[in-house]
Amino acid sequence: MKIALITDDGKTISQHFGRARYYLVATIENGRVVKKEQRPKAGHHTEGLHQESHVAGGPHGFDTRAQASHAGMMANIADCQLVIAGGMGWGAQASLKQAGIDVHMTDKTDIDEVLMAYIKGELPDLQERLH
Repeated sequence: MKIALITDDGKTISQHFGRARYYLVATIENGRVVKKEQRPKAGHHTEGLHQESHVAGGPHGFDTRAQASHAGMMANIADCQLVIAGGMGWGAQASLKQAGIDVHMTDKTDIDEVLMAYIKGELPDLQERLH
């Protein structure tokens, strides 16, 4: 299994999927992390895009421009089965799920702790962190 963790520094979970610069992709085999690699995340949102999609009147992240941006963001993690983030919009979650990638939300920030908790089945999925 491959898990993409949203990050800006390779050590901590970013609080917003759309604004993070990187993925830390962890490969899990037999209950252990066997490989980690940092990958660029194309198309990270700017504050302007975030504001525009709200002004348009619909829920954040479902307008055509945001959906195109989400598709670009997923290009480097097409081989992953799960994304773990501190927060994201409903549109990003819908795009990931449509691509067959599950989403797990957390309030924890240390990537190694998050991975161990997930592997042990002890990482709560905080869906209330979706916005």
